Formats: sequence, C-alpha cells, structure tokens
Amino acid sequence: MIKVGIVGISGYSGELILKILLGHPYVRVTYVSANNTTGKVDDILPALKGLTTLACEPFHLQKAIASSDLFFLAVPHTVAQQMVPQLIKAKKRVIDLSADYRFKDKETFKKWYGIEHTDHANLAKAVYGLPELYREDIKKATLIANPGCYPTDAILSLAPLVAMKTENIDSIIIDAKSGVTGAGKKATLPLMFSEVNENFKAYKVFKHQHAPEITECLSRIAGKPIDVTFVAHLLPINRGILSTVYVLLKEEITAEKVFDIYKKFYKTEIFVRVLDPDIQPEIKNVVGTNFCDIGIAVNKKMVVITSAIDNLMKGASGQAVQNMNILCGFNETEGLL
Repeated sequence: MIKVGIVGISGYSGELILKILLGHPYVRVTYVSANNTTGKVDDILPALKGLTTLACEPFHLQKAIASSDLFFLAVPHTVAQQMVPQLIKAKKRVIDLSADYRFKDKETFKKWYGIEHTDHANLAKAVYGLPELYREDIKKATLIANPGCYPTDAILSLAPLVAMKTENIDSIIIDAKSGVTGAGKKATLPLMFSEVNENFKAYKVFKHQHAPEITECLSRIAGKPIDVTFVAHLLPINRGILSTVYVLLKEEITAEKVFDIYKKFYKTEIFVRVLDPDIQPEIKNVVGTNFCDIGIAVNKKMVVITSAIDNLMKGASGQAVQNMNILCGFNETEGLL
C-alpha cells in the first residue's frame, strides 16, 4: 500500500485521478489540494458522496510532504516547477501532468510556454511517461513527465513506422481532433457551450504547443530530426481524440507489411489495440478507457493511420495511473481495467 497525494483535484485530470485511485487496491489517497477550491471532497465532487472523507485545501508543502509518498501534480503549466524541487528533495516521487518537464531543452519550453524554466536539474532527469516506449526508464524514475493528450495519440500512431521505416518517410501530416475537456476546466468564450455546440474548427495552426512535443519524441525514436505538420481541431463533444495521420513514403509498401509492423511493435502492449484491416477506430469505443485504438490503410506510397484515445484517460489521468503502477511495481492495468 502506498500513500498518494493529488495536487489539483478541481480540474478534470485531478478529479479523474482521484476517482480511479479510490478504487485502486494498493493505493490510499492521503492528501488532496486545489488552490481555488476548499472543503469536503464529496461536497466538491458529489459523484464521490460517501466514498471518501478527504478534505481539500490550498497546497501546503510541509503538510503534503508529511502525508504522502508519491504525488500527482494536476496543475496548470508552469506551476509544477515551483513544487517539484522541494518534493524531490524530500525524496518523494512525482508524476507531473503539466508540460513543465516534457522537454529536455529549456529553450524549447520557454519558446512554447512563454517563461524561463527554473528547475534545470530536474528537467534533465525527468522521464517522459509514455509506457509503450519508455517502460524501463519509468520503472527507475523519480520524476515522470506525463505526455500531453495529442502527443500520446500521435506518437503511438507513428512510433512503429518511424522506428522501422525512418529512411523511407517523405512527409508526415497529423490531422487531430479533440473534445472540449482537452482544454481543461476554464471559463473562456471559445469553450462556452453556445460557441462549441454544432461547430467545428481548427485552432493554433502552426502554433500549437503539442507540436514540438510530438517532434521531439519522434526524433528520439528515429535517431534523427523528424518534421511533422500538426493541426488540432475542436470537436463539439466532451471527451475523446481522433487523429488521422498521413505518412507519404518514398517507396511503395503493402498494407500487409505495415499491419505486420504494427502488430509486432505492439504485440505485448495491453492498452494499444491494432484493429483488423478495414476497421477504423471510433471515439465511442475508447471513451472511459485507457486504450488507444489504431487503424491502418495503405495506397501505394501513402500510409494512413487513424487512432483514437480518451483525452482524459490515456491522454492524461489513466496514463498517469499506468505510470504509477509501473513505477511502484504493481500490475500495469491495476485500476484501469
């Protein structure tokens, strides 16, 4: 049994981590906080009425350190780096759901998130928390940078092809669409019901902060720089991501060959489902789960990969719990199936 703290339960990701962990057989949640929300947790989150006696308060470092062995930080970008150094110094393990520790290069972080990174030492040590690629590193980690939702979907879609056919790739275009919860729980005009309902649009074209995260990870897999064109779209639904990825090759390839590459690459991965030929992923089949569904189609030099995840599960909270399970030596699916 491990004692776990969750910082930021008032957001979608923190709330969902708490819901998952309340049913986890080897975890006891001993600390919760949110700087703008206080009171009994089952009053703040009525769906948990009668399931917890926890109380939420603003983050207090010493109380947090005294209470728990491992922390999930479900806080806004740029906030985690203010907490991590003290938690690591106190010999606590940390899974950060923000973008603060996803990049190895502090200048990349500054360019896309607008501030200087203040914790260079831990930035260099953080492990990128995509289990299907970095499981062995995650097992030994002290600080895990949980990937973004779009990058999780895009990287899982592309990793087998980038790893096996790097020299044959001419171009990559990622056309990704997410539900509104991907933007977090904030009251802004573009996310109001009347703005989103019966609407569909692209946003942050060539300016989305997840593009460099995708590029950095794919380049690491390939062993050389990989360039992608990434365009995000907002769907009028609560949860789910569907990506259509177009990979133009320099030489023709058969659908059977690509399918074989993907099946072998993900053969032992419980949370990645490579669908049978001619079957395409659907958001409704992954919402509420930690699965990533992948579909494949090929026309001569063009490979089209479609993939779907729940942005709050495999794209955030579910993957964070998956990382915790690996880190603590639990069954990887504990609490997630």
